[in-house]
Amino acid sequence: MSPLAHGAAASTDVVGAQGDTPQDAAPHPSDLVVLLDEEGRPTGTAPRTRVHTRETPLHLAFSLYVVDTDGRLLLTRRATGKTAWPGVWTNSCCGHPRPGEPVQAAVRRRTAEELGLEVGGLDVVLPDFRYRAVDASGVVENEICPVHLTVVPVGTEPRPDPAEVAEHAWLDWSDVRRAAEASPFLLSPWMVLQVAQLGALAGDDLRSLATRSTGALR
Repeated sequence: MSPLAHGAAASTDVVGAQGDTPQDAAPHPSDLVVLLDEEGRPTGTAPRTRVHTRETPLHLAFSLYVVDTDGRLLLTRRATGKTAWPGVWTNSCCGHPRPGEPVQAAVRRRTAEELGLEVGGLDVVLPDFRYRAVDASGVVENEICPVHLTVVPVGTEPRPDPAEVAEHAWLDWSDVRRAAEASPFLLSPWMVLQVAQLGALAGDDLRSLATRSTGALR
């Protein structure tokens, strides 16, 4: 049985980003997100654990797709304690750069924290991705969210933080594309949009978008 069969239903109100913790978690002094204007320019900051509401302001995020050298994508199922889209299957990793933090540094930091992986080369494959979506509880995601890709050796296994990731699975990219088209409610809304755009660029071989060195696992 496909692991996607266990996914919870995602939002229906999609106009167009993702790593978050329960709103009652105590915010770390440096755990801020970067707020943006409509042109993508920074306008300020907000605590990450309190920014996602029914009126979430536009802010900066990222998505990462981890694919192995056999062409399989690492999918993760969001922990059930997440504020938005709990228990839903999504891409490998998502998160938010902190103020002054380069986006690729944030990708590496969050991938290590959430998945226990240290990745090598990163490619920005959808630099201008933006979306807005509302989950079943009314919580809004509203992000400019550049999408990154890294390739890791076959046999790489993450060591996920259970507070962030309920489970994970490796699936052929072609199967992911079909699932996103046939059963989008099984996936996060941002992933459905991203998979469509990535598929238009890469077809059934997501590895074809990778131009940098193969990722490394430590």
